[in-house]
Parts: sequence; structure tokens; C-alpha cells
Amino acid sequence: MESQGRRALPGTVLASAAIAAFAVVVFAVNFGGPRGLLLLWLPASLSTIIPVVLAVRLAMEDRLARPARIFWGHLAGCAGLVGVGAALNTMDAIGHGAPTQAMSPVTLGAYGAAVVVLLIGMFRLPLGTSGRGDRIRVVLDAGTVLLAAAVFMWQYQFRPMLQDDATQATSLLGLGAIIVVEMLIVFAIAKVALSGFAYVAPLALRMFALGLLVGAMSGMLQRFVSDHVHLNTAQVTIPLVMICATVAAEAQRRERPGRAQRRRTRKKSFSVLPYLAVVAVLVLLVAVSWAYPDLRPAVLAAAALTALVVWRQITAFRENADLVARLDHSSTHDALTGLPNRALFHQRLADALAADQPVSIALIDLDDFKTVNDTLGHGAGDALLTTVAARLRDSVREGDTVARLGGDEFVVLLAGITPAEAELLARRMIASLAEPVLADGHELLVRASIGLADGGGATRSGSGELKAGAAARSGAGVLKAGVVGVAAESGSEDGGELLRRADIAMYAAKHGGGSNVQRYSSGMAGAVADTASLGAQLRDAIAGGGLRLAFQPIMSVDGTRMRGAEALVRWQHPQRGLLAPAEFIPVAERTGLIVPLGEWVLRAACDQLAAWTADLGPLAPARISVNVSARQLSEAGFATRVADILATAGVPARRLTLEISEAVPAGPLEELRRMGVRIALDDFGTGRSSLALLHELPIDQLKLHGSLLHGDMPAAVLALAAAAGLDVVAEGVETAEQAATLAALGYRAAQGFHLAHPMTATAVAELALRLPVPAA
Repeated sequence: MESQGRRALPGTVLASAAIAAFAVVVFAVNFGGPRGLLLLWLPASLSTIIPVVLAVRLAMEDRLARPARIFWGHLAGCAGLVGVGAALNTMDAIGHGAPTQAMSPVTLGAYGAAVVVLLIGMFRLPLGTSGRGDRIRVVLDAGTVLLAAAVFMWQYQFRPMLQDDATQATSLLGLGAIIVVEMLIVFAIAKVALSGFAYVAPLALRMFALGLLVGAMSGMLQRFVSDHVHLNTAQVTIPLVMICATVAAEAQRRERPGRAQRRRTRKKSFSVLPYLAVVAVLVLLVAVSWAYPDLRPAVLAAAALTALVVWRQITAFRENADLVARLDHSSTHDALTGLPNRALFHQRLADALAADQPVSIALIDLDDFKTVNDTLGHGAGDALLTTVAARLRDSVREGDTVARLGGDEFVVLLAGITPAEAELLARRMIASLAEPVLADGHELLVRASIGLADGGGATRSGSGELKAGAAARSGAGVLKAGVVGVAAESGSEDGGELLRRADIAMYAAKHGGGSNVQRYSSGMAGAVADTASLGAQLRDAIAGGGLRLAFQPIMSVDGTRMRGAEALVRWQHPQRGLLAPAEFIPVAERTGLIVPLGEWVLRAACDQLAAWTADLGPLAPARISVNVSARQLSEAGFATRVADILATAGVPARRLTLEISEAVPAGPLEELRRMGVRIALDDFGTGRSSLALLHELPIDQLKLHGSLLHGDMPAAVLALAAAAGLDVVAEGVETAEQAATLAALGYRAAQGFHLAHPMTATAVAELALRLPVPAA
């Protein structure tokens, strides 16, 4: 397939060019004398067929804005009337025996109607200006161009004909009408050039203006063939104008959806066209006055002064335009990434929906971005956001809008796309973000899930689910923790509703583990609302005493000594009873409640250890183990809060063990160990980088996962721990055979149902009193 830059010309353009080339050749052949009068006129009528068909199709194209459809409807009418006029002109020229350049009133009426329809279409096309002052500027600039054109027409068309003795009064009347038409056409050209391209493709309007210019020159050139009565410049200019119309229609048809809406958000800077008109008149003045030596110095001085003023004005306007462009860009774009901001995104989304075309949006939020900022600094965070922005831009199509809504939240607007194509682009974005990012000297992995909210031109879905989604957002407090929401249910003409759907889907995608594409379904809002409601209830439980602690003893392998106890949180739900961690910890992670929840567990566990110590003395468990999440460790001042909790409970730091996973920042661990807190690496052996972490993380203990209590793994881990100077606790010991094997290998501590189930604090105290040997 050919690249966009080398795309072949459409067949319509080639056919129109062939007709025009045939017209030029036949005109040249007949310049010396009549050699086929019908062939001279035939291309003029045939050349209008292609642009008429293309313009009619564009006028019926739903994806175009209404002003654009009206414009192309007028152009179709104009081209059709030109075709009728050319056919009538053919009959006038060759239908009376001898060739003639005279036109019947009917022919003049057809051409005149074409001009009227054309001018109406031109003047109905909105200026794209931003206010009264802008409109006045366009009118003044167009008037300047019009006056310059009038000067040239007087000098090279009207004045020579007045000086011709053969010119009759009736001819003067017709000439005056032609001059008026030409002036109107010039004014229309000026308006197009000065008012910007808000609704019609830029190339289309440029070709259209060129066609108008060629048509306006037809009358000026006719006097050069006045002595060849069988020739008429319309025989060539009409096919040439129709080439311009065909190229314009094809440019409009091939324009990417959404570009016209984006152009309407841009402010057009000043135009050099009126200044070029002034310079052209100066050149004409110098040329005309050159025959009068006495006038040359004054004329040259006036021309030089005017040129300097024009140059100064253009320079000032360019500087002002650059300043306005920078100010406008800063008000509509994000300063860090250079992407469109929330305001510009909403404007483009509204424009795309108003154009009645299919629209998809992708709402993207990064995982654990706060961890990057807190542990590596804002410099690394900014570098990460800049890289993510660049990768998103590279992943989408030209003309799509990638915007930053704030923080680590991005959104992509995809206009004129099917749901299947949108999902393909979403997966491309996931793949681009999966590559490691080098940010401020740190290699980071980016996790994000991407989804699509489809709308535009469909039926709006029920508001009930949208309200449920909004309730979910307010109830959970967070609907953006590392996910892009996908709402596939199309139909809203309100961009806010599309974003809410994507937000609901984003939350559902995160609930599914993240880093995936989640598509909105009819029941999703209710499920998200349920999850959000559970999060709100969990928040109340943390604050209102709805949580409980269970404790699983860490025993010697033979079960005769209690080495410590691990604190396990439970939720006494008022309707659902006692809930295990698996039922609410994922909600706490997604909503950010893991931080207050973890602090509650830590405080309650330390208080309970102090209570055991007061009641049991040396029989009390020697240490309490508490799980902490990466989110907790990334919180600023976490080590200080741990120290405060220990001091309040009266528990020495050496009696506290914090169990961590692999995905944690190393910085806070060093400070905790300096305080005397022990660090245990939980679920050792299940991650891909466990061995490397022994050298990277400051830890004191390994907890071997229960799934690895077979084969050579326990012996290998024990040897590895011994070489590193670490303690080892075997988890998940379910049978006496497992305990015996671990004891034979040299394991000293273990945890599992074979040794002790999770139990209440009172049960732990009773167990400690039953053991024959005091706990160490």
C-alpha cells in the first residue's frame, strides 16, 4: 500500500485533467483557423459533470458540519449552471451558420445564475471570526484587495476598451456588468483567503479560490482573441476551473474526520494578502509613471515609504501573532507535556459530537504514580509523565487528540472510528506503555489499563446507570487508580456523560487487575456502585470499630515454642458477617483505604503485644508481624508514624516485624531498620526477581511460600538464607510430614494450619500458657 505522502491521484482528478488538457490542445489547434467547432465547445460542458457529482455527494455527507454541506450544495448548483450555460453557449456560437462570440440572453442568464449561486454560497460560508473587531478586519482587508483589483482592471481591461473607437454603448453596458461580476468574484476570493478555513478543508478552499481567479481572468483575456470569432476563452477556462473544483471536492472528501472541528478552535493571525495588494498597486504606479521623468523621484519615494510602512506593519503583526499564539497555547495546553488540557479536550469533544460522527474516548490513569513521586522525587515523576505523553501521541492516528486532564490522568479523543478500531488503538497504547521508561536515571515500569467510551450519533442510554456511576465516584472517593476506562455503550451527545461512562469502566478495569482493555456493559455501573458502596462502608468500619484482628502463631517446627504471631485483619460486616481479607483488601488497595487500614492494623497489633506482655510476662509472644503494602511505605513520614505507634504502645522496635512484598521502595526500609524494626520478605520464591531483591532490599527474614514446600526448593532457600545471614520461616505447613521434612532440613520456625490456625488474642494467650517452654 502506498504511503500517504505518495498516494496516487484520484481517478476523478485525472479524468478532469484529461478533459482540460484536451480543451487546451483543441484551442491551440484552432487558433490559426476553425478546425472543428464542436470539439472546441464539447470539453466545457463535459468538464462540469464530475464536480457536480462530487459536490452533490459532499452536500449529502452527514459527517460534515451543516455550513460545509450548504457550501458544497451551492457549488454543485453553480457547476451545474455553468454546464448548462456552456451548452447554450455552444448553440449560440455554432448554431447560426457562421461562428460568433455573441451570447443570447438565456446563456447570459445561465452564467449569471451560476455566479449568483456561487456568490451566495461564498457569502453564506461563516467567516470563522471571533467578534465584531475581527469581522471589521476581514471586511477592510477584503476591501483593500478589491480596490487593488479594480485598479488593475481599469488599467488593463476597462480603460483600453474605452479608448477603442469600436466600442459601442451597448458593449459598455455589458462590459460594466462583467466588471461588476469580476469585482464580486475578487471580493469572494479575498473573503476566503482572509477568513480562514473553519468548515471547509484548506486545500479545497485554496483550489476553489484559484478556480475563481481563473474564471475572473476569462473576461480580461477575451479581448486577446476578439479577432478570432470562433474562439472563446470560456472554451479553456471552464475546464480549468472545473479541475480546481474537482481537486477541491476530493480534498474535502479525503479529509480526516475531526480536522474541521479542530481548525475552528484556532484563531487566524493576520493575512499578508492586503499588503501584497498594496505592493502590487505600488509596482503598477511606478510602471505607469516611469514614462514621466519629472514624477519618478516623488513616485519612487512614495513607493519606498509605503513599502517600509508595510514591512514595519507585517513585522509588528507577526510579533503580535507569535505572542498571541503563545498565550493561546498556554491557555489550552498542559505546560509539562505540551498536550491539550482539559478545556481544549472538552471543546474538541463537543465539536466532534456536534458533527454527528462516531467518537471514542480513552481515559487513562497510571498505576502507583504517587509512589514514583514520593520515593524518587517529582523530577522523576515529571519525566515519566512526559514520556507517557510522547508514547501516547505516537500510538494514535494523525488528527486524534491526546490530552492531559491533570495529575497522571490522560484522555484520547478518537473521531470517525469504529469500536473495533478504537480497541485496536487502545491495545497499541498498552503495548507502547509497557516498555520500561528511563526517568531521571531510574528505569520504571508503567502500568495502565485502557478502555473506550463510544458515542456520537447513537441513542443516549438510560440516565440511571450514569447516576449510579456518579454515585460510585463520590462513594468510593477514587475512580482513577491506574486504569483507563472503556465504555462501549454509545449514544450520548454529552461529552460529560461519555467521560462518566469511561470513568465507570476504568474503575471496573482496575478491579480486574489493571493493564487491560475494559469495555462498558449495562451491568457495570451497578457492579461499580456496589464496589464503591463497599469502599464507603470499609471507611466507616476503619473509623467506627468494625475491624477485628486474628493472630496466627509463628511456631517452632516441632510445635513446642511460640516465636511470634502474625496479625491478620478481619471485618465484622453488619450484614455479611465476618469477612476475610480477600473480600475487602482489593477494595482498600483500589480506593487508597489501604493506608488508614494498614495503620489501624499496625496500631492494634502493637497495642495487643503490649497487652500480652503485661498479662503474660515472658510467656508473651516475642514479636508481632504485620503486613504493610507498597502504598503505605510510599507515604511520606511512614517510618515516623511507626515510631510514634511503638512509643505510644510501649513496644520496643525490635519486637515488631513488618512483612513486605517485592514491589516496595527500599528507602523507607533503611530508616525502619535503623530504628530496630525487623523486615521480612513475604511469599519468597513466587516472584521473578526474588534473588535480586536479597541484595537490593534491607531485609532480615524470608518467608517461604507454602506452594514451594516440595522438592529441593526448601533446602535451596535455607542455604541461600544462611549465606545471606537471614532467618527463614516456612509458611503454609499443612501436614506432619511437611513439618518433619522441614525439621530434618534444619528449619527452626514455621507457620501453618498444622501448627496453629488463626485465633483470637485470648486464644493466643491460652496457647502460650499451655506450651511447655517459654516463648523466645
